[in-house]
Amino acid sequence: MSDHYVKVKIELEEMKSASEVGAPDTAQEERVRPINPPAFLCPASTPPSVRRDTSRTGVATRNRSKSRGKPGSYGRNTNIKPGSDQNSLAASDSNAGKLLRRLYSDQALQIKGTGKVLVGKTEANGNAAPGHQENELMSPLSKEEANKPAKKRRPVTVDSSKAKTSLEALKLSIRQLKWKEFPLGRRVACDIYWHGVSFHDNENIVSGQVNKFPGMVEMLRKINLSRAVRTMQELFPEEYNFYPRSWILPEEFQLFVTQIHLGKDSDSSPKPTFIVKPDSGSQGDGIYLIRDPGDLRLLSGSQQLKQAVVQEYIHKPLLVDKLKFDVRLYVLVRSLNPLEIYIAKEGLSRFCTEPYQEPSQKNLTHVFMHLTNYSLNVHSGNFVHSDSCNTGSKRTFSSILYRLASRGVDIKKVWSDIIALVIKTVIALVPELKVYYQADIPPGKPGPTCFQILGFDILLMKNLKPVLLEVNSNPSMRIEHEQEVSPGVFEYVPSPVDEEVKVGVIRDTLRLIDPAQRKQHTVPHPDPEEILPEAGSLEENALPSLCLKQVFPKYTKQFNYLRLVEHIATLFLRFLGVKGTMRMGPTAFRTFIRNCKLTSSSFTMASVDILYIDITRRWTGTLPDSKEAGMCLQAFVEAFFYLAGRRYRGVPLREQVLSLLEVCESALEGQGHEEKRLHRLNPTPSPASAPPISTQLLNSPAIARRPQDYRLHQTLRPSAKGNMGLNGQ
Repeated sequence: MSDHYVKVKIELEEMKSASEVGAPDTAQEERVRPINPPAFLCPASTPPSVRRDTSRTGVATRNRSKSRGKPGSYGRNTNIKPGSDQNSLAASDSNAGKLLRRLYSDQALQIKGTGKVLVGKTEANGNAAPGHQENELMSPLSKEEANKPAKKRRPVTVDSSKAKTSLEALKLSIRQLKWKEFPLGRRVACDIYWHGVSFHDNENIVSGQVNKFPGMVEMLRKINLSRAVRTMQELFPEEYNFYPRSWILPEEFQLFVTQIHLGKDSDSSPKPTFIVKPDSGSQGDGIYLIRDPGDLRLLSGSQQLKQAVVQEYIHKPLLVDKLKFDVRLYVLVRSLNPLEIYIAKEGLSRFCTEPYQEPSQKNLTHVFMHLTNYSLNVHSGNFVHSDSCNTGSKRTFSSILYRLASRGVDIKKVWSDIIALVIKTVIALVPELKVYYQADIPPGKPGPTCFQILGFDILLMKNLKPVLLEVNSNPSMRIEHEQEVSPGVFEYVPSPVDEEVKVGVIRDTLRLIDPAQRKQHTVPHPDPEEILPEAGSLEENALPSLCLKQVFPKYTKQFNYLRLVEHIATLFLRFLGVKGTMRMGPTAFRTFIRNCKLTSSSFTMASVDILYIDITRRWTGTLPDSKEAGMCLQAFVEAFFYLAGRRYRGVPLREQVLSLLEVCESALEGQGHEEKRLHRLNPTPSPASAPPISTQLLNSPAIARRPQDYRLHQTLRPSAKGNMGLNGQ
């Protein structure tokens, strides 16, 4: 063979070898874009052909294993030197190609959605840490995904078909949040249902969130609210002195008459004044003042008194511009279990329209002087609709606080007392609300979760002590008022003060109960100041910071010891037995007594039956509207108080109740351990050896509770600081 032939053959083989190493497969080229290695991997002395050929073998991956190269080298083969010719590099077992693949897989971390790769500092590349180099080490598919717009989250859906008077404020809030409203309802389930009156405005809701709690309308009637607060006053008289002394009519009429006459005989001060509030009245309807029990109004055509509450009239209210006023504060109860309470940082100050005078027999009928209800005073000729937050018959609460601060009043102390009043009131309502909740949404059955905005009406006394007037389950969220534009012609015009306060309350309530937001924040009890919308939404929507401030569980340590009745309600729910019921039968009551070991030689089961019949009969007479037979929660609480007083005498009632709760805790825990031991010994009992009905009841999933629910000695003792921890916060 001639030398020329040998030369040609060698050149052809070298060209074939180079094409196999450097030229990529056509199909592969369609999938993977050629990658140029970083500059620090291509020294200036390396031939351009080498840089081009070896780069084609690189593939961007997410492998994060460490590089094995030494400083200043390409890898383990240290015989490859800058300046070597192309053939010598190709003949070195393709070390350069292997090295590049390894380096890309080791140090290239692709940032999802950005189409960029950050290369970190390693011993192999010698790159400095500051200013990581970015390289487009990505496939065409990745680049297409990166260029696509970010996936927008599905808008939250709100059913506003039952919103009624709050509709306009709700519409504005939904628009600001860029959510989706269904004003006529929707066949498919919505995320949020906004009701106008009660939980039952829209039936058959099995998912989502509803802005009403079952039973809230009933609990905030004048009589039930007074009963709930009175129960807490029996346990904690000093903590619940913010609610005026009250009597329930007609059942306590004789007691009212007796106490009034005794007060007159022992007190030489002027005659006291009382305010009468119909049980189911609203917007000031039916409210009137009296100075003598004989002035109480009877039902028309009968000698029976109306169901109402009589309260002591507050004689020394704080005046602004010689006018009496009250404060409407909006409170969000976000959930009952765990209990979460928020207070709006801004409220409304609603003024009387006639200068205040001490009540006398001559001016008792002057409603524009004594009653602060907006729905009454708006009909006065002196009512002023104002575009300013600082003037008029309806102003912002902050304008009053600024005015007080200018006089040297400690505004932080005022807010602290108001926060304490709100938390204590909600704690008084929670036990009964939990009973209503499990009746409408039994455990284990599909149903929505609930939240609700309440309207607290608070009067500031001359000494700045807040007094609770009432709590509204359906506070007005109207942001316009009726105005006579021509004789006999009325139309609704915007109210700037209402819009400023109420739209913020509804909007930020929606932000707090946003389904996506609740999943995002896994901190057990985040401060509302720290809860922000999703990243980027604050700039896009230009939403202000939340106007709702979390007060519970933020102040749990100061107020948790007040939740004694809630633990009694937990026992009540445990022994109810039947899902959906709100009344305890005699068998369930006997089971409670037996399992908690509350009988003795002087208190037998016969005594238990007599106690049940006596208390249940009396409470049935006070609740004429009830269609269900049995012992209600209030009757059970009275029975529990009786048992505690019988067992522990000579100590305050709250200590008696706490001690009896601890006895029940101990008995139920011991029973739980015994049941577990028996179950281990006989895991599959036959019907003949089945546990008794009481044990089956305790094991029922509907009423089962964890033992720590009853660990009261750690959670219900008052803290050393009491309520003082609120001041200045």
